[in-house]
Amino acid sequence: MQKTEKAVITVIGKDMVGILAKVSALCAEKDVNVLEVTQSILQDLFVMVMLVDITKATVRVADLADIFDELGEKMDLKIHIMHEDIFNSMHKI
Repeated sequence: MQKTEKAVITVIGKDMVGILAKVSALCAEKDVNVLEVTQSILQDLFVMVMLVDITKATVRVADLADIFDELGEKMDLKIHIMHEDIFNSMHKI
């Protein structure tokens, strides 16, 4: 049985219509499955964290990072993806 690989996607920027839809559509296009989503609006700031399954992704995490950077620039957002192992290592006490 193949081990599930996961990544964390964070999105921060000015709230606008379509952020979740565009990030999710890009995930679907690259065979990245969205497992969990949490989002908040803090005044006019949009904040979203997604846990995604990248086991069947058609591109590497580094390539996804570049693709999300492009989308972020177009939408004036900061979109970051990090492999779960790196995320967990950075947040251990």
